[in-house]
Amino acid sequence: MEYGLIGEKLPHSFSKEIHEKLAGYDYQLKELTPAQLPGFLQKREFKGINVTIPYKQAVIPYLDEIDEKAKAIGAVNTIVNRDGRLYGYNTDYDGMVALIRHAGLSLEGKTVLILGTGGTSKTAMAVAKDLGAASVQRVSRSGKDGAITYEEAQRLPVQILINTTPSGMYPNPDGQPMDLSRFGWLEGVLDAVYNPLRTRLVLQARDNRAHAQSGLYMLVAQAAVACEHFLGEKLLAGTLDTVYRQIHGQKQNIVLTGMPGSGKSTVGRILARQMGREFVDTDTEIIRLAKKPIADIFAQKGEAYFRELESQVIAQLSQRTGLVIATGGGAILREENVRHLRQNGRLYFLDRPVEAICPTKDRPLSRDRDALQRRYEERYTRYNVTADTRIPVNGDADSVAAAIREEFLI
Repeated sequence: MEYGLIGEKLPHSFSKEIHEKLAGYDYQLKELTPAQLPGFLQKREFKGINVTIPYKQAVIPYLDEIDEKAKAIGAVNTIVNRDGRLYGYNTDYDGMVALIRHAGLSLEGKTVLILGTGGTSKTAMAVAKDLGAASVQRVSRSGKDGAITYEEAQRLPVQILINTTPSGMYPNPDGQPMDLSRFGWLEGVLDAVYNPLRTRLVLQARDNRAHAQSGLYMLVAQAAVACEHFLGEKLLAGTLDTVYRQIHGQKQNIVLTGMPGSGKSTVGRILARQMGREFVDTDTEIIRLAKKPIADIFAQKGEAYFRELESQVIAQLSQRTGLVIATGGGAILREENVRHLRQNGRLYFLDRPVEAICPTKDRPLSRDRDALQRRYEERYTRYNVTADTRIPVNGDADSVAAAIREEFLI
């Protein structure tokens, strides 16, 4: 291969899409075992590669030259082959700086807490010091090698928290390295994890009114600098932000919420067709899982059983990306469902006036006008507070789909 990424496990990497959008070259993902790494580097059959976990330090002995920044950090994530000589760089540093600026944060004079002690934590520490942080402390479970324990960290007046651990990363998106409720001074949270788009840590930080960003912008920014090393020339101004918006938009799910009969499935199918996405209806998935109609699930097992199936389906779908998802009317009643949907999705509340919704017998909780009115009054506030955007449904399905598409593509 000419360009690519090496690491031990790469099943969910976004790097191929990012590099090919940045510069148009073919970019391959190559998984290597520790035993295969030396032979691959010694053959030098590539022009430029990126390096990820767990090889950012292991590659160093095979390089001919290392730039001063990478040498000081002690980790290399970009290697360029120039006439048979291997040059090592750390573009994670550039990516971290770009992420901090993208989040609108300043580290000058701040108390910074870094979770983790691996290669990315060393990069974060170097960046924090260079940007003028007053205090920088790393955290680990053991509290060894100059780090403190998580228990000790919770007693610090932390202003900026940076997570460099894989906690919360797909396929384990419910992970969270720390509970932020004890950090009353917290101004900002940065998470190097980029999949899901919004980790549980980031969602909690935003709920606590702190500025917070996951690692996708960092990933694209470091890739842009690596690309410049590969090609020996600068990318056009604005390329980084353009590619970031493209990748973020492609990966983000469009999630439709609202009352039964508000048009979620109809609008969702139109959106999926227009945008070249897969459409998924959570009620349809529940029927497939239970092998019976929803009315029968309620009649035979009760609402609590149905809600468990619904949460199971939502948790699974929320780990996927690029979907249009129509949810059931009560899906947003459980906080865990909302959290899962928000991790990779943007939520749109389809607000159809209740008098325009027709009761039907296949909806167990809204079979008649009185039941429908009660559900509307019980849920209306919840629909609003859990949605990113409210979409009034006063016209036909095509106009509603157009309104969502226009807002999503801004």
